[in-house]
Amino acid sequence: MDTQQEPIDPITVEVIGSALESIVEEMGEALVRASYSTNIKERRDCSTALFDVHGNTLCQAEHIPMHLGSFLEIIPRILRRHPVEEMRPGDVFVGNDAYEGGGTHLPDIVLAEPLFYEDTMVGWAVNTAHHADFADRGHAHIFQEGLRIPPIRLYKAGELLPDVEELILLNCQVPRERLSDLRAQMAANRLCVERMTALCAKYGARTVLAAGSALQDYAERKMRAGIATIPDGVYRFRDLFDNMELDGELELSVEIEVRDDEMRLHFDGPPQVRAGLNLVFTALLSTVYYAVKTVVDPTILPNAGLARPITVTATRGSVLNCVSPAAVNGRISTCQRVVDLVHGALAQAVPERVIAACCGACASATFIGERSDTGDLWIYLETIGGGSGARPHKDGLDGVHVHMTNTSNLPVEALEIEYPLTVLRYELVDGSGGPGRQRGGMGLRRVYRAEADCRLRIDSSRLRSRPWGLAGGLEGGMGSFAFSEGTPAFDHGNGPLREGDIVEIVTPGAGGYGPPEERNAGDVARDTRERRLDAALARSLYRAVA
Repeated sequence: MDTQQEPIDPITVEVIGSALESIVEEMGEALVRASYSTNIKERRDCSTALFDVHGNTLCQAEHIPMHLGSFLEIIPRILRRHPVEEMRPGDVFVGNDAYEGGGTHLPDIVLAEPLFYEDTMVGWAVNTAHHADFADRGHAHIFQEGLRIPPIRLYKAGELLPDVEELILLNCQVPRERLSDLRAQMAANRLCVERMTALCAKYGARTVLAAGSALQDYAERKMRAGIATIPDGVYRFRDLFDNMELDGELELSVEIEVRDDEMRLHFDGPPQVRAGLNLVFTALLSTVYYAVKTVVDPTILPNAGLARPITVTATRGSVLNCVSPAAVNGRISTCQRVVDLVHGALAQAVPERVIAACCGACASATFIGERSDTGDLWIYLETIGGGSGARPHKDGLDGVHVHMTNTSNLPVEALEIEYPLTVLRYELVDGSGGPGRQRGGMGLRRVYRAEADCRLRIDSSRLRSRPWGLAGGLEGGMGSFAFSEGTPAFDHGNGPLREGDIVEIVTPGAGGYGPPEERNAGDVARDTRERRLDAALARSLYRAVA
């Protein structure tokens, strides 16, 4: 089919663009509602997107920015291995590997399905879901972190390849969850096929494809216009990164050059580490695109066009651009600090557009044990929010997921129904928000009691350093972990819990904005009332469950 035609009018482009956005949002809701595991149905740790025939992003639902890294390379990888002329409607490809499969870490399994209209490919339906399965493993290198899947067919012309499915499930610790969640991912893609077919039938495939191209060009123009408003210059920033898997701290740095309507970013860092904290280049790219977009113009459409004026480089073989077989499971923690680097550098040029440092972490707890009735394994993953940085004219948000994560929490009721765990306390941490004219957001405290023997892996950052403030604002509070007396010692965040053991996880707060002495009396009084209410609520909840 000839896709060349006269330029279409802006109204049609806008209408089709809105339709594409609604498709990916509906895909996401279908995936969440059809899924089985708590990590997807409750915490919404998944994302959906549409791509053009060449693998360029048309639109991504407003789910998790980090998952763009799992999308950027999956279609090009598929196209290198599988000729387009051999693809048929109903083909579905699966992949997750960080080096050969276009992914960023192994739990994020991607399903990609080519979209056809009248026997011509018009795009790709893509989704990823975090399968909280590969737990209680080492992270010295990627071979310890789970099953590596290159882009291979899972369905051929609509028919499941059972041998491939069996191979995947055999390498999973909780195969029942994996099977149900993979089926939910399939349902989301099939919904996309129906919606895109209807859209092409209504407007014509050529018009839909032309609109997709026009939307990418529009995103590029907006990004260039936004970059042009930033003063030309070279801006540098460095920060220290700590993590449970590290014995010390890593120094990470960025140099950003702004010239006219283009931006170049170069990242430097130490050599890749023998821990699951390394970033493959696509993970770095997705983080940079998010961080730059938030400063330049948050309204830019999330498609491939926004990346055209941005050039990213990083030292090969470093923590921020690792090579095989570096471990990558905990890459989200490092990505959070990359956002701090970009924001810290651009704050020197446009401080009024940048918020103070957020919590700078993705605090997580992964419990694994055996069910007493069946002996089957259970795995519970929780990532816990923290403080969001103060803004020039507003306080930071308290106890939320920030930047690259954007998942929900698992409600206490759902947690305690599904797993042998009790949540004793769940509250904001008073004083963890950095003082300033605008206060930084507060971190969270979550206290668990094990009701059966299990193992726990905990992860976080900002345990040694504090989130920085801006324009005279002060630093936010650090994160911490604590255990009940007699709990066995943990090694780099890993260890056993016995029935009755208690673990407390405190997430970092966020930095303040502006001098604290400029905070007005009304804000101070409101802070005092909120602290008293939070403390009273925490006491009542603690009495209820203790």
